[in-house]
Formats: sequence, structure tokens, C-alpha cells
Amino acid sequence: MPTLHWQKSSFSGGAEGNCVNVAATPDGTLRLRESDDPATVLSATAGQLAALLKHLSAGDSPR
Repeated sequence: MPTLHWQKSSFSGGAEGNCVNVAATPDGTLRLRESDDPATVLSATAGQLAALLKHLSAGDSPR
């Protein structure tokens, strides 16, 4: 796997340093991780991530 260029999400903030990092792979897949647990990485397509964010912003979080 190529080296990923991780970027801090523009929605992250705060003095604690707990941030969401995002990276794109050459095939267009997005990788997400939390700065306090960088070994755990989620993978999603842009469409899947958009659907998740829409779902969460609507207040429909999982139980």
C-alpha cells in the first residue's frame, strides 16, 4: 500500500488533540482514523461516507 497523506478533518478541533484524520488512496477509497487510535482505520467510498454523514446529521445514530 502506498504511503497515505493524512489530513486533519476540518470538523475536528479542541485543545485535547482528539482529531479525525482522513486520507485518500489512489483508487479513490477514503481512509478514516482517530488521532488517539491511529492503528484502527476505516475504509469507505465517497458515497458511503456521504451516506453515513447524512445519516448522522439527521440524528439517526445507531443504538
